[in-house]
Amino acid sequence: MKTIACLLPVLAPACAFRAHSDAPRSLEPRTHAVAMSYPEAARGDVVDDYHGTRIADPYRALEDPDAPETRSWIEAQNALTRAYIDAVPERAGLEARLSAVWNYERCSVPRKRAGRYVFTKNDGLQNQGVIYTTGSLDAPARVLLDPNMLRADGTIAVNDLRVSPDGKLAAYQRSESGSDWTTIRVRDIQTARDIGDEVAWVKFSSISWASDSRGFYYSTYPDHDTTGTVALKNHRLMFHALGSAAAEDTVVYARPDQPEWGFGGRVSDDGEVLLVSQSQGTEEKSRLFVADLRAQSLEFRPLFDRFDAEYEYLGKRGAYLYLRTDLDAPRSRIVRVDWTQATPNTCATVVPESSEAIASAHLAGGKIVIVYVKDAVHVVRVHALEGALESEVPLPGLGSVGEFHGELDDDEAFFSFSSFTTPSQVWRYDVATRACKVWRAPRTAFDSNEFTTEQLFFDSRDGTRVPLFVSRKKSTALSAATPTLLYGYGGFNISILPSFSPAMLVWMELGGAYVSVNLRGGGEYGREWHEAGTQARKQNVFDDFIGAAEFLIRKGWTSPAKLAIHGRSNGGLLVGACLTQRPDLFGACVPGVGVLDMLRYHRFTIGWAWKSDYGCADEAAEFPYLIAYSPLHNVKPGVRYPATLITTGAHDDRVVPAHSFKFAAELQHAQATVPDAPPILIRIETRGGHGAGKPTALQIEEFADVLAFLRRALGA
Repeated sequence: MKTIACLLPVLAPACAFRAHSDAPRSLEPRTHAVAMSYPEAARGDVVDDYHGTRIADPYRALEDPDAPETRSWIEAQNALTRAYIDAVPERAGLEARLSAVWNYERCSVPRKRAGRYVFTKNDGLQNQGVIYTTGSLDAPARVLLDPNMLRADGTIAVNDLRVSPDGKLAAYQRSESGSDWTTIRVRDIQTARDIGDEVAWVKFSSISWASDSRGFYYSTYPDHDTTGTVALKNHRLMFHALGSAAAEDTVVYARPDQPEWGFGGRVSDDGEVLLVSQSQGTEEKSRLFVADLRAQSLEFRPLFDRFDAEYEYLGKRGAYLYLRTDLDAPRSRIVRVDWTQATPNTCATVVPESSEAIASAHLAGGKIVIVYVKDAVHVVRVHALEGALESEVPLPGLGSVGEFHGELDDDEAFFSFSSFTTPSQVWRYDVATRACKVWRAPRTAFDSNEFTTEQLFFDSRDGTRVPLFVSRKKSTALSAATPTLLYGYGGFNISILPSFSPAMLVWMELGGAYVSVNLRGGGEYGREWHEAGTQARKQNVFDDFIGAAEFLIRKGWTSPAKLAIHGRSNGGLLVGACLTQRPDLFGACVPGVGVLDMLRYHRFTIGWAWKSDYGCADEAAEFPYLIAYSPLHNVKPGVRYPATLITTGAHDDRVVPAHSFKFAAELQHAQATVPDAPPILIRIETRGGHGAGKPTALQIEEFADVLAFLRRALGA
């Protein structure tokens, strides 16, 4: 029930491979002599004082995305980048290949409510998946909502659709151009038409219906900002009664004295209890309060009120609430509490902590189904409600479970599974019989037997054992000449597990190796692994990534001239820090929608919420380690930086594009002093945001550009 969104490590959706006659045939070297004339951004004289240290910020003006000078700079930068990439003869073939790869049916995991299933299906190249509903998975489904009909270019996305308890209505959130701001609307399931209710300016929210279907709970901020440059505070839980105006919505829970707290509400499946989860930014610690919905008025009382651990509500059976928590269990355990009798901070262990971290847990079919992470791959085990281990769900290989949905009183559950070489499949699990079978699997021309994935471990700088996966086509012999793309994230307790990406498939099909490394800061080994990559320990994340690069080079599987690094969001910070710390180690860098100004990130939109992972330069004790690795502040004139393509979205209101703008300007300013230096480019998507809900067409265009850039940069 986390309420404040963290940073998204988005790569691409699951897809399959199909050959195309226009596609480039290899990644053999090509030499491109490039003389760059970079668009100029005025260097101002802004200087900030951080605890007695004066820090220049010459490109402060680029923080205003709507300033005429910024808009002109964006146009000039996009023109420069377009000219460089369009000069790659294979660019058209790459886009055609990616389009072929993307063109297959993809289904989400069905959700079941009031005897009705809802799922999303994309026929292949649709910009957005279409939402379907049916009373039986053996019967034809009908369209409930097609987001592609909302705007021609597909830049309106729909998410978090929730069916009412009576099965008659569906509330859903829609966002435009990748914004985190959403609008909640309500649709009649029988007629597939909206009924008129509309709640605008919703942010970082789930939807939870009242048990009598008379309305729903949601979360948002009282202040609205479309530029992404204003720090948002005072999150609050609201209730919308159907048939009323949004202006009449009531505040259910708020803490004006704690403007940085976030709130999420959820009604128990039996409708008896309203749970309010309280968080501090993206920190993995929370408080949990409950109210009896059967009472005359809502009175909240604490179950856990110390911000000493994470408490995730799983479900309710009788008087017991089942929770996942890392209280006294860094890798998490399952507990239960009698909400009618409990005093604050008391609970009983049902499933104790094990050697593997719990990624997620679910109540389905009268059981507890737990998804564990074992050395960066998923294992699924089924426990009785009293805790005893009963069985293990057979997974089809080395991969990850993307979604899992089931109901406590229903014997069937559904989950998705994918790997680096297998597009996402949807499986049906019969909890009673333990039978597991495919419900939907894509029909593709892609043969996974032509590719291979190998897991290896290496020792980081301080001796920590770190896992990584190397995927390639079996016919690709790894050597110092192998073009290799190294990917990482390393933050916010997010585990980067095997998953399918069409762009990486094309990369491998052309003879490249794709390497995904499990860095500290993620959640692969529980809380301690996460905390080892936060705040003053953030350098561990960069050391792990640099260590992975050096490991691959020592094995003779690639070389600096052939090694590229890529990451998005917090992973964009990772790439930015590593390219400034070890510019000699890489041939190309692609930091996407990155957090790159570590001194001012907390001043924009929801950036302040990331202080739990990063720290804050306003604090004297935290400034030294932030300035030590902040990518923007560690660019040095005279250093030869590798070829770099920075990507961002003009409408990104999570990691504002000013990070990428200022970093690009500073890198270009420095690189212009180095003779025959590789290019520093920035690609600014004017129709998109941070990445969530991005239309298929825009994803294909961006990845075609990235692959074309790597094709040229690594060959140069």
